[in-house]
Amino acid sequence: MSRKASRFQKVVMSLGYRGKEIFKPLNTGRIDAHVACVREWIANIFFYTKNGVTIMIDAGYNYDRLAEKMAWLDIDPASIRHILITHQDTDHVGAVERDSDGLFKDAALYLSETENRYLTGEVRRKVIFGLYKLPMVKTDNRKVLLQDGQVLDIEGIRVECIKVPGHTWGHMVYLIDDAYLFTGDTLWFGADGGYSFINSLAEDNALAKRSLAALETKLRERGMSPKIITGHTGWTDSLDFAFAHKDKVCNSLHRQKPHDPKAPYDGYDETEDTEEKARSIRLEKQDESIFRLTQGGGRHDKA
Repeated sequence: MSRKASRFQKVVMSLGYRGKEIFKPLNTGRIDAHVACVREWIANIFFYTKNGVTIMIDAGYNYDRLAEKMAWLDIDPASIRHILITHQDTDHVGAVERDSDGLFKDAALYLSETENRYLTGEVRRKVIFGLYKLPMVKTDNRKVLLQDGQVLDIEGIRVECIKVPGHTWGHMVYLIDDAYLFTGDTLWFGADGGYSFINSLAEDNALAKRSLAALETKLRERGMSPKIITGHTGWTDSLDFAFAHKDKVCNSLHRQKPHDPKAPYDGYDETEDTEEKARSIRLEKQDESIFRLTQGGGRHDKA
């Protein structure tokens, strides 16, 4: 179902979300020497490289340009042996579903034990405020099931697994080498800072907000300030920006406020995603200028 679901989303979500400034993916390219990303319409997948080993974070859509765009970054799909899955939605697991191109058929998938219940059919994923059940995801890849707080050593790369339920029941974020936090669909960055991810796509918005607050507390208590990298809205290295509105949810039913002048009209339009840019331009962090202006009393129009 992944290929069909991916094509369905491209049409329906493009029509439903254009002009609302909700999806603001990074273009294909590199954040720094360790982290690269590929853009698949509105979604980003990431690659973390250290000492010649590259691990992948999320598997995106069932997307027919993935190998092409990985080549822009000089990453061979056959070299990928480890894929960290934040959650099993269509735009995060498509490249490892049964009807995909099989680029990563030999890679192990790491995901939370709770999230795996969607893959076994014990639980069905619901979106649109619980009104619609997504097609069940099916994969033949070997799975490694994770617990909250588990720490992995993947060929010399330290990965801490932190469970943040709400968007899905078993959503994980991954803290890599204490320097990079890959958050999947836990955080949504607006022009004035971070919110809990899109309201209509969550299993439980109240739980998602509590998980987000707990994540911030964990980072601050440990004195950590990693690069925080989202699945759909770019990255920041500011905890203040990332968690500015942790008690609010991005409302998908209207155009976002305050206005983000850098947000694309239609996140599915990939015109600006080119090999030339991928090879020559570093991906900048989220612009915080509007955030600074709105601190201490700016207007917020969120659920």
